[in-house]
Amino acid sequence: MKAVRLEATGKLFLREVEKPIPGPGDLLVRIEACGICGTDRHLLLGEFPSHPPVTLGHEFTGIIEAVGADVIGFRPGMRVTGDPNIACGRCEQCHDGRVNLCRNLRAIGIHSDGGFADYVILPQKQAFALPLELDPLHGAFCEPLACCLHGVDLANIKTGASVIVLGGGVIGLLTIQLARLAGATRILLVTRNAEKRALAESFGATATFDPSRADVVSGITGADGLLPGGADIVFECAGVPETMVQAPKLAKRGGTAVILGVMPQGARIEIEPFDLLFREVNLVSSFLNPFTHQRAADLIASGAIKVEPLISRRITLEQAPEAIANPAFGGEIRTLVIPARQ
Repeated sequence: MKAVRLEATGKLFLREVEKPIPGPGDLLVRIEACGICGTDRHLLLGEFPSHPPVTLGHEFTGIIEAVGADVIGFRPGMRVTGDPNIACGRCEQCHDGRVNLCRNLRAIGIHSDGGFADYVILPQKQAFALPLELDPLHGAFCEPLACCLHGVDLANIKTGASVIVLGGGVIGLLTIQLARLAGATRILLVTRNAEKRALAESFGATATFDPSRADVVSGITGADGLLPGGADIVFECAGVPETMVQAPKLAKRGGTAVILGVMPQGARIEIEPFDLLFREVNLVSSFLNPFTHQRAADLIASGAIKVEPLISRRITLEQAPEAIANPAFGGEIRTLVIPARQ
């Protein structure tokens, strides 16, 4: 079969590899779609820890082709989405229910072979069923949505809350929809891209802000701003230094800033501890998707979360190495890799 292999930092190639064989508790899944995440680019550049050589791709959906002898509840022909993050279940963090902080955490597409391939091995405990009538491309959004759900859970949005989302990529646009479902009544997206601002409004954002036209903090939180005094909740979804610094400044007194974006390992920003203290801003980091993948699958399957407008490109496995190696083009939200039919 074909697979996109990270062989070393900066070295990503399409290779012919052996089709995997499922173990007793595994599913063999024929990939229908796998999304290119910013983390994949960080992995290629050595900015996020990985274990090459490995097949990348952790946002995937597909059809079960075969199951191991011990598999219960899944059968060939079913459509599934995979939670790529595999906790050990034995360490202190796992025993405390914080499986995303597992000391022995391993991830499909990072530590073991992932979804930029014709087939992937998926442990049955990481599999979640999707309806066969669902557009298979939509299933590839379950993993990023599950991560957004964890951030929204941590934010504890109250009915009538005000929310600011920094960044109009897939994480930001999914978070807007979740904030609306959680009861937020004022939702503001900050992004330079006009198409993303319009899309955000179609998803429920009540206002948008172009940071290229005015200072973000004063333009939003100032006396004549869109949200004078700041927002109850601010979600940093861009993963760049500028928005990381802005996030706590945009939260109102006693508000919360949630970090969902991923910056390169080792990157630094400057914050003002006195400001955090004086205004008692709660700075929260949100990592991965503990116990949220089933909810994400249900939301996608029900149509409560709209993902079709988030698909920017559909490409083949042959095109994937170049797409991953280059920065996202202007206005790109999510590119899906779709293997050719065998």
